[in-house]
Amino acid sequence: MFEQYLDGTKAIRAGEELDLARLEPFLREHLPQADGPLSIEQFPSGHSNLTYLVRLGTHEYVLRRPPFGSKVKTAHDMGREFRVLKHLHKHYAPAPEPLCHTDDLDIIGAPFYVMRRIPGIILRRDPPPGMDITPGIATRLGESFIDNLADLHAVDYAAIGLADLGKPEGYMERQVRGWIKRYGGSQTDEIPEVDRVAAWLTEHLPADGGAALIHNDYKLDNVLLDASDITKIAGVLDWEMSTIGEPLSDLATTVSYWIEENDAPELQLIRWGPTTVPGSLTRQQLVDRYAERTGRDTSNIVYYFVFALFKTAVIAQQIYYRYHQGLTKDARFAFFIEATKILVRAADAAKDRGTL
Repeated sequence: MFEQYLDGTKAIRAGEELDLARLEPFLREHLPQADGPLSIEQFPSGHSNLTYLVRLGTHEYVLRRPPFGSKVKTAHDMGREFRVLKHLHKHYAPAPEPLCHTDDLDIIGAPFYVMRRIPGIILRRDPPPGMDITPGIATRLGESFIDNLADLHAVDYAAIGLADLGKPEGYMERQVRGWIKRYGGSQTDEIPEVDRVAAWLTEHLPADGGAALIHNDYKLDNVLLDASDITKIAGVLDWEMSTIGEPLSDLATTVSYWIEENDAPELQLIRWGPTTVPGSLTRQQLVDRYAERTGRDTSNIVYYFVFALFKTAVIAQQIYYRYHQGLTKDARFAFFIEATKILVRAADAAKDRGTL
């Protein structure tokens, strides 16, 4: 029904090329079932780890590597992301199947891993021209989208071998302290709301809650939708920040990306998906459905929502810092300082408002 909208690739951006002479022998050794000529293109839309489509004859794979110029090593640990998928793939169907990984910098200059490609549709800021997302489709998509997050949080992470992925005790305290510190390490501009939000998060820190395997960046443009029915989740991508932690924090991160039709114009500028089309669930409806599905108490979700907005603001700041320092020439990153300001202002307003 929507096959013409399958996520596509483009020519590799200048400065982000891979050394094919060194890469090809590695691929042929570790993917012996694949034969035929090698070709590589790039998925152009990511803002963090770089993602390439690798074709060996009729076989298609995806290669992930850290961004050029990044100094945040813990955020781009290819071995850790590979391990998460290796354990998770058989127990959570939307997780891609990882195939091989290496830390050998002599191949492409950075660690990387290769996984099997999941064909699918990614909905970004607006639906592609010609795609008709009816109110019924929008509602069912929102429901399946949040149900899928609940399904992830239901995975028995200890039983599948990921108990040591993170430490749930003291999770939010470490997160709040750590993201405040990360902002300080990448600050370029004076933004007065930062200090207010940081102080509020520190003063209102909740007690330890539940623990689950959390994605930490679950949003529509990290989800592959089934081309035959876009209300079904075919795959979940970008596991670089996954850990064992507070599931309400993961839920709040998701709803913090969910811009509503009546949100302020500046928030519309950073909308990550077509979440304003008629029939879309509201942030509160997403939270209510998650609570019904999981039985978790979401009464303090506003705290986690404020934190999620702040955390995303810091991530935007880190991305802008790379651009500001000349570590990347990607012109898309010039706007990210504005995104930082918008997100911090939204966090400041949400803490005063007390609602999503």
